[in-house]
Amino acid sequence: MSTYVVLLTGDETVWEKVDAEQQASVFAKHEEFARLLAARGHQLAGGEELKPSQGTKKITPGADGKLTVTDGPYAETVEQLGGFYLVESDDLEDLIEICGVLAESHGAIEVRAAVDHSGNGG
Repeated sequence: MSTYVVLLTGDETVWEKVDAEQQASVFAKHEEFARLLAARGHQLAGGEELKPSQGTKKITPGADGKLTVTDGPYAETVEQLGGFYLVESDDLEDLIEICGVLAESHGAIEVRAAVDHSGNGG
């Protein structure tokens, strides 16, 4: 079984303006996503909604060997990483299809395979 990271990106300023009814609709899509994963044999291994990028800390090595810590966000883009899921699956195509449920409310979703360093070939 392979592990995939489902990345949820978007403009976090839009999410900040969403009312409670719209938020409930988005959360319902996440519940549907989790239900479909379980029903179709995928395993949800983890995931979290992330706090706004303004709280990000960027850590870089300095020329003097000391670390430099600056306030985020790290990248200056319109879209930020807002959350993620870890999904274990043997069927990437089906996982992608299920991710369409999240794309309905989030826009673009990125599915990326995690590197398996265990030697199990995942």
